[in-house]
Amino acid sequence: MTTLGDESYVSLATFRKSGAEVRTPVWIAPSPTGDVLYVYTNRTSGKVKRIRNDSRVCLAPCTASGRVTGDWSEAQARMLDTPNERDIGLDAVVRKYGLQMQIALFASRITGRHADRTAIEIRVSG
Repeated sequence: MTTLGDESYVSLATFRKSGAEVRTPVWIAPSPTGDVLYVYTNRTSGKVKRIRNDSRVCLAPCTASGRVTGDWSEAQARMLDTPNERDIGLDAVVRKYGLQMQIALFASRITGRHADRTAIEIRVSG
């Protein structure tokens, strides 16, 4: 898991009710203790809806465009629904991506989408 937390981008594969896989390149950050990973996203996104329906996900290192560059790892995801939990996930992503994430957060505030943000906690299997 440590190597996935060190990647700039990770392909997050979530699963539709039909079982079809949907891959999305995301920023990912490890927790301070290194036992979980965090993704910060829009709470109305497709990946959030799919995770609420099926917590099974897969992760692989990828490029910003989503081209997978490494091996896949199975994992379990859960939505962080309380403000405190979301803040823990956000803090991890801000710590890792710094100014890039600050700019993204500023843009979400300007566009009025900041209230729609949430965090996903991911635990890699094995």
